[in-house]
Amino acid sequence: MNEDIQFIIDSANEAMDSAITHLKKQFVNIRAGKASPAMLGSVMVDYYGSQTPLSQVANVNTPDGRTITIQPWEKNMIQPIEKAILIANLGFNPMNNGELLIINVPPLTEERRIQLAKQAKAEAEDAKVGVRNARKDANNEIKKLEDASEDLQKNAEADVQALTDKAVKRIDELYANKDTEIMTV
Repeated sequence: MNEDIQFIIDSANEAMDSAITHLKKQFVNIRAGKASPAMLGSVMVDYYGSQTPLSQVANVNTPDGRTITIQPWEKNMIQPIEKAILIANLGFNPMNNGELLIINVPPLTEERRIQLAKQAKAEAEDAKVGVRNARKDANNEIKKLEDASEDLQKNAEADVQALTDKAVKRIDELYANKDTEIMTV
């Protein structure tokens, strides 16, 4: 197979893998009842004028399955961290005791579980769109190749489709696992 086609297929595979990796990161942020520092992974804090991940300005721990504690490395960062958590709209209401922030993770209601399941489904659909875009881009690149025979192009498109099918199947598996995790009381 010509190296241009192989490069296109490898690029498409890489793009599909990155869509799946992104989906996994998004799923970590969708909580399923048990407290985890990863729940605050998307929180960005205004640290002296620049947006900084929470994990770089404070120590985030889970002393038990229902509580997250945030110990800022600088005392004057408590207010900006509290504000950032509220702005992130994760459904948490941090309590400030002057030393650290405490977040009680409430047990999920049935309504909230359904909301989270819908959010997980939307993330899975976004990942599938990313995979399909990678397929479309690869197929367009294959069609642009003038030195490749029609048979080579057809075979390359079939290879790209096989990668697409594999990636979509993986996304469906990840979603099914996350949905089960969310809906399990």
